[in-house]
Amino acid sequence: METGAPRPAPDHSPKNSKTKNKRCPMANIKSQIKRNRQNEKARLRNKAVRSELKTRTKRALGAAEQGDENSIVITREAIKRIDMAASKGVIHKNTAARRKSRLMKRVAAAQSGS
Repeated sequence: METGAPRPAPDHSPKNSKTKNKRCPMANIKSQIKRNRQNEKARLRNKAVRSELKTRTKRALGAAEQGDENSIVITREAIKRIDMAASKGVIHKNTAARRKSRLMKRVAAAQSGS
């Protein structure tokens, strides 16, 4: 390599970005193509359920902290959604038990603090 020659600048164009370099292999087998479709539908459905769990939990905590009279009903609804997610297989049953326990502990602390 020549000592006086300038080095070329790195190419930072979008074609070299991480998202462009991801390969999306397409299955050739019919059953695998169908399985990929099913997995994608399940992933989106599970994502929506998990998002709702977070929303319900935040709502229950917010209601308990503000001393809302409907906080018991809102907490019960959050626990119901956690149980439904566990029964559908979106989250593991032990994860559901842990989330319910933590939620109840935080709601009790918020209600006693108010």
